[in-house]
Amino acid sequence: MTRAVVFAYHDVGVRCLKVLLAQGVDVGLVVTHADSPSEQIWFDSVARTAAAYGLPVITPADANDEATFAAVAACRPRMLFSFYFRQMLAPRLLELAAGGAYNLHGSLLPRYRGRVPVNWAVLHGETQTGATLHVMQAKPDRGAIVAQQAVPILPDDTAGEVFGKVVVAAEIALHGCLPALLAGTAPMREQDQSQASYFGGRGPEDGRIDWSHGAEQIHNLVRAVAPPYPGAFCDHAGHRLRLLRTLRVPPRTQVAVPEGFERGLFSAQGALFARAGDGTLLRVLAADLDGQPLDARLFHERFGAHLSFDSRKTAS
Repeated sequence: MTRAVVFAYHDVGVRCLKVLLAQGVDVGLVVTHADSPSEQIWFDSVARTAAAYGLPVITPADANDEATFAAVAACRPRMLFSFYFRQMLAPRLLELAAGGAYNLHGSLLPRYRGRVPVNWAVLHGETQTGATLHVMQAKPDRGAIVAQQAVPILPDDTAGEVFGKVVVAAEIALHGCLPALLAGTAPMREQDQSQASYFGGRGPEDGRIDWSHGAEQIHNLVRAVAPPYPGAFCDHAGHRLRLLRTLRVPPRTQVAVPEGFERGLFSAQGALFARAGDGTLLRVLAADLDGQPLDARLFHERFGAHLSFDSRKTAS
């Protein structure tokens, strides 16, 4: 039986931990994160899952500290796994596993290395993404690929919906390659560095709508940061207005745009619409104002027929 130490968090961490257990891996220790009180926790808990299976769990603030290194070394693992763990593991940790250290990344490497790859893929209008199990190295997301599983991104999928697909893709990829990986016979291929792309983390302010952008860009932003993420937003008179779900309006669809209206939000035909900087339209399926649901009727009562915006500034 192969002994492993697992660094894991989030839904991917839960599902991949269960894959290891289902295939008979002896998980000697689970290292995870303590949930932050400042973060909306909408995903499953690795700590609770590990406890349910009777596995020892630690939640260090720094996974590379001396205490964690000692705990991992004491397990004498043949393998290390990292499943959506939020910290890079130091080389000395990786070297504890003679059978290799492997990370599960939420993209089709070498594309979308780095942080929040699903959100970036949706923001850029990609039509597919997936999950990649790869060898861990000192530099992030660069090691040889063990397994990949692609999933489609449909034109109106939100990042949350795509992430759900990536969770399943991660489980499929790991489940398929694990027998050969444990046996030491899994084929591996080096990443094509010429195809690599890297993206950093995103914060709430990155959801601010630039109204000079076209409808496709705004639509992609809305779905890339839709709940459970913070949402795409604009400000007006000290109030925050969020667009939570949109659909592109086909060019031949007849919509009564207010005369002289250039870009922003307007109500027409009992619905709420957004007009982008390129003049094309989005239908707003869900929105809120200061956290309260906002539909076409309430919008008209509050703002009249339309609310104009100048680029990334507040409404005029």
